[in-house]
Amino acid sequence: MGTSAALFVGIDVSKQQLDVAVRPSGEQWTVPHDEGGIRDLVTRLQALAPTLIVLEATGGLEVALASALATAPLPVAVVNPRQVRDFARATGLLAKTDRLDAQCLAQFADAVRPTPRPLPDAQAQELSALLQRRRQLVEMHTAEKNRLSTAAPRIRPQIQRHLTWLHKQIGECDGELRTLIRSSPLWREKDNLLRSAPGVGPVLATTLVAALPELGTLTRQQIAALVGVAPLNRDSGLMRGRRTVWGGRTQVRHVLYMSTLVGVRHNPVLVAFYQRLRAAGKVPKVALVACMHKLLTILNAMVKHRTRWVSVEAHHA
Repeated sequence: MGTSAALFVGIDVSKQQLDVAVRPSGEQWTVPHDEGGIRDLVTRLQALAPTLIVLEATGGLEVALASALATAPLPVAVVNPRQVRDFARATGLLAKTDRLDAQCLAQFADAVRPTPRPLPDAQAQELSALLQRRRQLVEMHTAEKNRLSTAAPRIRPQIQRHLTWLHKQIGECDGELRTLIRSSPLWREKDNLLRSAPGVGPVLATTLVAALPELGTLTRQQIAALVGVAPLNRDSGLMRGRRTVWGGRTQVRHVLYMSTLVGVRHNPVLVAFYQRLRAAGKVPKVALVACMHKLLTILNAMVKHRTRWVSVEAHHA
């Protein structure tokens, strides 16, 4: 008895509509991006029983659709748009329309086969939303602070009042994040483990809990690649390019970078590692990225083995 052919679906998500492409049949259709359109799409895809459905992360527009697909349940993967853009360039898919984007996503699903991820529960989604809001508030605070130094005297009091309000909002957001993490025994345990490491403050711990749920479940190579701190080759023929880090979870990487800046001054394991790299001739930025990689690797092992930092420090002493 033969097995049914594998079907791969790409869905391009825009504010007004959802463009759908199926591979290898080539079937395409469009539905409105509203409750009725999502419901009809889920019903139609359930009848097709696809092997994998892929859509891009689009800043929150994809959440309702991804939730409906995962609840159906259908195998859905929400992927980084940069991965898809690189794939499109590599395969010569340079034209861009919503229909072509859906075709590209279906081809990406077929060729790359990203792993479907289970849908976060409502509490995890709430934590992620709070963390995203905090990041937005911090970005606004930074922008207003930069404006303050060059603003006209008449405008400065307005900016100062806005800075005061933003600072208060960030504090309230921090309080809500801590309360939410403490409400979950699993998150609370992970947070306590992470916070035992010198240089890991509440922002990094919360970011890792909310935005990197895979921490402690992957190998050190996998977690480094997922975050984007694994050096990638840029070689061609006899040319050997500089190893660089890119891609991955940008939000996690930015917060990890700031924590590592603190860590190389106060975390004894990172201090020794950073000084050793600098003594070996590594430039500061390269040494710092290596310390980011090391810190992430240690934190991954701590969560995996439920080990606090004191044991890690003794091992590296």
